[in-house]
Amino acid sequence: ALQFISTTDRDAVRALVQLEGKVDLVIPRGGESLIRAVVDLARVPIIKHYKGLCHIYVDAFADIEKALAICENAKCQRPGVCNAVETLLVHQAIAQEFLPRLVERIGSRVELRGDEAACEIVSSLVPASDQDWDTEYLDLILSIKVVKDVGQAIAHINMHGSHHSDAIISEETAAQTSFLAAV
Repeated sequence: ALQFISTTDRDAVRALVQLEGKVDLVIPRGGESLIRAVVDLARVPIIKHYKGLCHIYVDAFADIEKALAICENAKCQRPGVCNAVETLLVHQAIAQEFLPRLVERIGSRVELRGDEAACEIVSSLVPASDQDWDTEYLDLILSIKVVKDVGQAIAHINMHGSHHSDAIISEETAAQTSFLAAV
């Protein structure tokens, strides 16, 4: 029978993951420190994923209004969770229109770090370092990279991502299919 625990006290986590014979499985959700604590304490089976270095790729065929809303929600709603977006990849064909609007929409709440191409479009971006592409911020920080196509976006995600939660925003079936098959 399912039972729900309504406390957020970390001591309850310790008790839960040590209930051998009473708990079939724990799937911890949260930051890396919580996941590591569960792994260290658990006496019951767990399914875990340490990092949530999540990406959104905004394709040339994206609906810009939809993309802006999704990106805002994915970064601002709960930035400290493992499925919050950390890196935004934007197709070069849409970057000139999309990036200034994104900065206008979330720039006062989020530190935006950009690659050279993104910084040329929006001079207020903080230049991104190589380390930014491999960082799970769990904070109101977002790295932005301009890419030439869906293939370059896929290559970036597969090199730097954690394969936790990645997304494409596109109205084109071919781009969606390529992304889903390769990421």
